[in-house]
Parts: sequence; C-alpha cells; structure tokens
Amino acid sequence: MNELNDMPLVYDDILTSGPEVHFQGSHCPSCEAYQFPSQDICPACLGETEKADMGKRATIHSVTTIRTKAPLGLPSPYSVAYVDMEDVPFRMFALMDPKEAGNYYIGQKVELSVGPLGVNNDNQACLRPYFSPRASSRT
Repeated sequence: MNELNDMPLVYDDILTSGPEVHFQGSHCPSCEAYQFPSQDICPACLGETEKADMGKRATIHSVTTIRTKAPLGLPSPYSVAYVDMEDVPFRMFALMDPKEAGNYYIGQKVELSVGPLGVNNDNQACLRPYFSPRASSRT
C-alpha cells in the first residue's frame, strides 16, 4: 500500500482510505439511489446525498476489449466493462486489469485493484482503480 502514498490518484475522493480500499460514491437517503463518482445532489430526486462505501467486489455485466491506441497512457489493448457492485445496487462502468485484457467474460467475479497505470489530466503518472479477476475465477 506504500505505492498509494507515492503517486497521486487519478481523481480525488473516489476511493476510501483504510486497511482495505473500496470505491467511494454517494447515496441519496430520500430515493435510495447511488452515484459514482460522489455527487452532493442526487440527479434522480435532487435530494442531498451522503458519502457511501460502494465496496470492492463486482460481477461483470458486459465487457469489451479495445485494440486501438489507448488514451491517457494506458496500455493497449485494454478492456472496459459494466460491472454490478455486490455491496450496493449500482452498475458501474470500469477499467479492467490490462494484464488480463481480452480474457474477461460476462458473469465473471472481479474485485478492485489500484496501481500505477497511465497518466492523469496533467500528464503525470498516477494510480488508477481497475477491476481484476478474483482468485477463484481465474482460469
């Protein structure tokens, strides 16, 4: 976890801090909607939101691999997916572990990883969250 302190995160306030890193979003107590990244006002009902731990485990809903030049210094090819979070009712669009690009499948169990990957908007090397296959789902 030391590398997390040595390099900036691609965006502020998207991960929880602590012994286990989770996605941090927001939750609207009025309509029960979740958002990621966090928002102060709920786009569904315009109510005030509160910070919410979104968890770190998900299941792939759909996935694709892009084989053209990647943006922001990401390796090519790379995979992106819609994943259904397990701890909260939320479907998220996410980057997948580039080392496994092209090997993901619908229904696969994945979990949050964070590591040096690409650059941020200031062209500075940064940490980026992505999903990796869970040990039990690797083939």
